[in-house]
This record gives sequence, structure tokens and C-alpha cells, in this order.
Amino acid sequence: MTKLWKKYILWFAQEHVDFRVAEFESIVKLFNIQFRHLTEHRLKPFWMVEFPNDETALQYASRSVALRSIIELYSHAHTIPEFHERLRAHVDLHRGELNVHFKANSFKVTVETYNKHFSQREKVEKIESMDYLPIAGAVNLKNPLVEWWYLEFWGMDATAVPATPEDILFGRMLTQGQRHLIQQLSLKQRKFIGNTSMDAQLSLLMANQAMVRDGDLVFDPFVGTGSLLVSAAKFGGYVLGADIDFMMIHARCRPSRISQKVRDKDESIRANLKQYGCADRYMDVLVADFSNPLWQTRIAFDSIITDPPYGIREATEKVENKSNAKENTRTAEMAHYPSTSHYSLQNLYADLLQFSATHLKLGGRLVCWLPFHRDDYDETMLPQHTHLRLVANSEQPLAGNTARRLLTYEKHLEYSDCPSQSIGGAPTQDFRDRYFNTNCAVESRQERRMRKAALREEGRLAMELRGKLHIDGRAKKCDLNKARFD
Repeated sequence: MTKLWKKYILWFAQEHVDFRVAEFESIVKLFNIQFRHLTEHRLKPFWMVEFPNDETALQYASRSVALRSIIELYSHAHTIPEFHERLRAHVDLHRGELNVHFKANSFKVTVETYNKHFSQREKVEKIESMDYLPIAGAVNLKNPLVEWWYLEFWGMDATAVPATPEDILFGRMLTQGQRHLIQQLSLKQRKFIGNTSMDAQLSLLMANQAMVRDGDLVFDPFVGTGSLLVSAAKFGGYVLGADIDFMMIHARCRPSRISQKVRDKDESIRANLKQYGCADRYMDVLVADFSNPLWQTRIAFDSIITDPPYGIREATEKVENKSNAKENTRTAEMAHYPSTSHYSLQNLYADLLQFSATHLKLGGRLVCWLPFHRDDYDETMLPQHTHLRLVANSEQPLAGNTARRLLTYEKHLEYSDCPSQSIGGAPTQDFRDRYFNTNCAVESRQERRMRKAALREEGRLAMELRGKLHIDGRAKKCDLNKARFD
């Protein structure tokens, strides 16, 4: 059967690169896709992979957010002569099955480079060098029936561009990834958002790593404004959430948009899902203290996707338990407003893993963020549980010397409430205390200006090495302003 497999180019966006492998592995496991890697360097924007057929490749592309497009590979080489030799041989060997594409009524050839700029004339020369291809039909740049892509990869280092391309590839465009969902679910147009609403791309990546299927029950115990519920519902999950913040759950908190003075009456998490056509996937959200769970043990979720509060922009709170309550301080008719106390990250993540081990189905996944200071990071600080196995760990840099890791756990043992189970690992120091009490000196305004100027100069030099023309927008704006008064 392997002789029938086909080679493809997976062209990824160079954004959130560290999440690429975890998403790929989750999607192929979700659909039980067979594949073979031809590329070992996973940081490259172009991967070469073998799938059994086009249907399998299309199945992967139907979920991937990191993927830009899939191209059926015809030729790959490291030198120009070798590339043309292999392309001619491939066309001669598969001429019968390729004729349907070569004889299409319209076509388009696109030249794409990475880490190198080509002029329009150079692009035309690359296209004309493949004039031996038996392509018929008329050129249609707007809506072609077949798209051919010529790709050149010139390394990853913009300051050390090689003299010749490292990889030269050619093939037929098969399909696009799901990156259009990033714009479709953008927070800019969303009805209800808050200070910590998750970016659309990251929330979609989390839903993919949780392997959300059509009909799954997905829970977010720190739901906030429901950004993670939106992405899970977009992939077919039935979503449920909880949060201790009554004002946030009921959209009565202060608006996050600068131009908005008061929140609209119809703002809600339900309104967000209705906005994206997922209202039928919304179950409910409720006000609940996660440190005192109210769920019965028989309730099971297919996946738990969450972004716990870090104590920076949103407080980490739990309901205070008073062992010695004062007598004669209230009557039965009086409303009770429970006091809250600080919920340390150590206890929060211990509770989160314990809750997941209890309420996840076997094979279900917990996907959550863990904040940390880069100087403190060590794998021993990652939360652990006997019934959960860590299957993915990706880093996203944040402001200053802070970062966070997207952790994906899979339940591999049925939960049993016995003393032999172990829970270990957690941030050794509370992230909030480390964030506000760091010994690092605060960067002065002059130091920040000098650092940014050095970065601009480094970028200008890198553009020159790639053959691009640098345009100083600041200087151009100053010249235009001076011209107005001359």
C-alpha cells in the first residue's frame, strides 16, 4: 500500500511556531491519519509529508489553523539543475494522471520565496525556466482552475542568507488551511469581550489540541467571556463554563473597549456563540468557586479547555472558608455575600488536575496555560498527576522576561480515589509575586528608545541582505510635513 502514498508540501504560517507540532500530532490522532515525515527540521515553513491520498490530506487541512496550504509535491531538490531533472522525470512518469491538470482551461503559476526577495522579472524567469511543462489553457490570475506553485527556501537566518537556496520545490495547490477562522472569530468584531479574552488563533489551537469532535462535551472552569467556548463550539463541541466572577458572567463589568462607556444590554457569552452561528452548541455558564467544586463524580467531559487567572489582570480568588463563624451577626432574611481570599497557583493547578482526573473521560484531554518567569522555568515545575499524561508543552513569550506554556494532558487511567495516587509539580513561586517583585531593574524611557532604535537598524540591515528596499516611514513623514510649510 505504501507505494500508492503521495508526497505533499505543508506550508505553515511563521506564527506561533512552537505550537505547530502539537497541533499536527493532535489532528492526525483525532482523525487516525496515517502519515510519514520527510522533513526533520520542524521550524521550517515548508514540511514534506506523505499521506495515503488526497482525501487524507484534505481531512488534515479541514482542521489545521497553523497551516496556510497543502501543495501536492512534484519535485524537490537542493540545486536548480537537480530540480529540473526531477521535475521532468516526475512529469514523464505520471503524465497520464497529470494530464487532467495540465489541460485545464485556466491556470496560474505563483513564485514564492522565504527569506529572499525576487523582483517581478526574476519571478518571470523562474516560470519561463519550466517551459517544458505541458501546460495548456489560458492564464487566469484571479480565478484559475489549477494553481501551480514554485517555492524557494533560503534558510531561517535573515542575517546570513546563503548564496543558493536550501530547498527548491514545485507542485499543485491542493487546498487551504483554516486560517480564515482567525479573522472570522477576531475579537475586534466580537460582541462580548473582556480584558483577558483569548486571542482567536490561540483559542482555535487549544481546541485542536483538545481534539474537540462533533458532539463532544467541553468545559471551561475559568470561562471569563467565553472565548475558548466559541472555538470549541466552532468545531462542533457542546460547551459549558463556570467562573467565580458574577459581574463578568452576567456582562455587568466595566467595558474593555476604550470607545465603549457602558456595556450593551444584550452582551453575553450566549450572544458570542449566536454571533458565530453556534447558539445550538451553548449549554450554559454558571457562577461557581472552582476550589469548592459542585459537580457530581458521574459527570464526565470529553475535554477541559481553560486559561486560569494569573493574578495580574484578573484576580485569583476563591471563597473564604471560616472555621469559627461569629454568632448573631446575620439573620435568615439577610443576603449573604461570601468573602474571598487569594487562590494560589500551586493550589489552583493541583485542583485543576485533580478535577480533570475525576471528570474527564478516558482518553479525554485537559488543555491549559501555565505562566512562569523564564529564569525560574524547569520541567519539574510542571503540574503532574498519576492519571494524566503530558502529551504537549509549547511556549509563548509574554512581556519582559515572562512567558506561558500551553500544556496538554491526556487521561490514560480510570480515576480511583485511593491514597496511592500522586499529585506533584507546580510553580515554585507564585507568578503574581514574581511578576511584581522581580529584582530586574525597570527599563528607563531612554533605554527603551535606544533598544528600539537598535532593533530598527537590525531590521534594516536584514532587509538589505534579503534584497528588499528599506523605506524609512518616520523620515518620509517628516519630509512631507516640512513640504507643507515650504
